[in-house]
Amino acid sequence: MTSLPDDRLVLGVDGGNSKTDVAIANADGRLLALIGAGPTVSHQAVGIDEGIRRLAELVSAAREQAGLAARDRIELGSFCLAGADTPADLRLLRGALADLGLVERTLIRNDTQAALRSGTDRGWGVVVICGSGVNAHGVAPDGRHARLIALGEVSGDWGGGTDMGWSALAAAVRGRDGRGPRTSLERRVPAAFGLRRPDTLSRALYADRIDPARLSELSPLVFATAADGDPVAREIVDRLADEVVAMAGAMIRRLRLATTDVDVVLAGGVMATTFEPFHDRIRAGILELAPRARIVVPAAPPVLGAILIGLDSMVDRPVAARITAAAGLRRAWPTPAR
Repeated sequence: MTSLPDDRLVLGVDGGNSKTDVAIANADGRLLALIGAGPTVSHQAVGIDEGIRRLAELVSAAREQAGLAARDRIELGSFCLAGADTPADLRLLRGALADLGLVERTLIRNDTQAALRSGTDRGWGVVVICGSGVNAHGVAPDGRHARLIALGEVSGDWGGGTDMGWSALAAAVRGRDGRGPRTSLERRVPAAFGLRRPDTLSRALYADRIDPARLSELSPLVFATAADGDPVAREIVDRLADEVVAMAGAMIRRLRLATTDVDVVLAGGVMATTFEPFHDRIRAGILELAPRARIVVPAAPPVLGAILIGLDSMVDRPVAARITAAAGLRRAWPTPAR
């Protein structure tokens, strides 16, 4: 494929706080490019200038993977971005994207909306994102929205890979120095960083010899330790499951969805764990709040949702055609057509 002058193209961007995924598809639902796990482009994390620079590089790589020529224009860009929260955020992002000139028409949404759209075709539902951090968003059948402020500790948040990592380190240190119960995390947590003792890891973090953001890497270790029967690790896992239920429950109650068959989409890297007691605890908690709820863990990443939001906005295309295109994308994911 060298040129697609007659194809209508859609760019989808899922820009989270820790990584960015970019995809290009045509309006018939053919996936042309997928660039996964790029660096964050969040203006809140790296600043608007650096975020836009990174985004331009990722889109350029996606265009090259799709085989697009310089003259091939992308009709629509669906940008689902962490930090697209307030009217001021949207004005800042809209201006920066317009200056970049990546697409002919721009849609900007919060990244929670991409995650929700990746898991349901109904146009409404609840999503809980559990990646490096956490967030939740809900849409009622009548279009009402609800979302958490999701600013971290300052807004009462706990959960995701980063908080799991900090909790695992705290449990390891406290177990070793006698303030808490003994746990195999005392050995496993420092070993993940090539160290022998949890207090050595604490000192390395304090002295900036290890980036604290790396603690998010510990979430698989916590699940594995819980699976091996460690009660301290299991307590961390259970706390996270309960937080997921609390976030989903907040959206369900605020939007008065408890008696509906609401889709509850569970997205984010932490949700990919195969530790069944974690998923069972979440499922039981949500069904207690909304007995008819349908729990969905999408097979495809949220960037698919960004593409689908773009397809949904092509109002001049018949609904049936958009549904067919969406089905084609789901079947093709995650292998891009070359």
